[in-house]
Amino acid sequence: MASETKAADADRRRPRVVVIDDERPIRDSLSLILEGEGYAVRTAGSAEDGIALLDTERADLVILDVRLPGMNGLEALREIAGRDEQTDVVMISGHATLSDAVEATRLGAFDFLQKPLNRDRVLITVRNALERVQLQYEMERLRRDTPNRFQMIGRAPVMQQLYREIEKVAPSKARVLITGENGSGKELIARSVHEHSARRDGPFVKVNCAAIPKDLIESELFGYERGAFSGAVARKRGHFEMAHSGTIFLDEIGDMALSAQAKVLRVLQTGEFMRVGGERTMTVDVRVLSATNKDLKAEVEKGEFREDLYFRLNVVPLRSPSLRERVEDIPMLVEAFVSETCEENGFRRKQLDPTVLELLERYHWPGNVRELRNLVERMVIMSDDRIIRKDVPRELIGVAATPTFAPGLNKTLRDFRDDMERDYIRFKLDELDWNVSKTADVLGLERTNLHKKMRSLGISRGH
Repeated sequence: MASETKAADADRRRPRVVVIDDERPIRDSLSLILEGEGYAVRTAGSAEDGIALLDTERADLVILDVRLPGMNGLEALREIAGRDEQTDVVMISGHATLSDAVEATRLGAFDFLQKPLNRDRVLITVRNALERVQLQYEMERLRRDTPNRFQMIGRAPVMQQLYREIEKVAPSKARVLITGENGSGKELIARSVHEHSARRDGPFVKVNCAAIPKDLIESELFGYERGAFSGAVARKRGHFEMAHSGTIFLDEIGDMALSAQAKVLRVLQTGEFMRVGGERTMTVDVRVLSATNKDLKAEVEKGEFREDLYFRLNVVPLRSPSLRERVEDIPMLVEAFVSETCEENGFRRKQLDPTVLELLERYHWPGNVRELRNLVERMVIMSDDRIIRKDVPRELIGVAATPTFAPGLNKTLRDFRDDMERDYIRFKLDELDWNVSKTADVLGLERTNLHKKMRSLGISRGH
């Protein structure tokens, strides 16, 4: 089974494109261009033949003419989209109307190209479409390898290092202290350690120490006996007891009250505790994982955290990287969140326009992956279109004008200014549905001056 899965993944490495066009010169030209770039190409002269071909062979991308004899391209697009497969479609035509293009987009086409076809434009479009398909395949593999909604996603160097560290520490009995910014995925790390440990079949109990009032933290952790305090009408098991033979995850451990810290220390030392109001000592077998966004060493120096507990918890430290440290993972994360949101809400498959994705990659993400998930979910829910271009949250407005400067950036000031100006003008045009007059007003330009800038910067719709 494993060898079959590896063979299937290897087969995906050479993207397969099906060209459907009734003009043989167009089919031959596209085959020559695409095969020269390493793509596997099959062709068909009609929609019926093309769909029959898709019934027997896998395709990552279909290039489909709008005007075809018999079943036309829009009907074929509807048929292909209805199969709910991970196959994108690029429409081409020499006589299409604006309504055709709009209808094709709403039916799920990735892009719409006008004949005569420009070689560079074709290659860029095909490359963009296939990159998105590849992300879907990668997400499919991740879901297959980790059948858990709490999966970790990413292939940046810092994530690869983290995976290696988890692989080493998970099978051991060592306690782990996970540090990192809010929203960076500390809980996912804890769950991954548990899932790859010998305790994977036992319970995983999460306790958010910051969310529990200080006067209740002990009763939540260790439980209480009936009559222990006003309102304790029945005995209640605590989180440590519920985690017996499994893992307890103490999230935001830096916010735990000092009185509770002393009792947690005793559990770590002896495995023993007593319920609040109880007289019987209980013993549990749990592995303790903890996490914090605070500097616990500084908290120890201030007297806010017990030094002996800090050393007990910090046997193996793991750091959850911020999203700013792994910007290259954003497309994969976005693909996962879009897919998840569409599935949970019963939406047709949607995707983000590349210009919006560029904004996401430039944003500074103070809330890390959690903020990214929330923003993507908002855009998917609020957008009526399959390609999300306009429903951009306010947080991202103006991001094009305030980029993050990466080491090694080497451009002249003029080139850099042109790039920023080009990106921002294109962003505002997309936001205003390419209404040049409105965009000129927003930018404080005369309409004719905006047209001149668009020409000089090479800005046109679809480019």
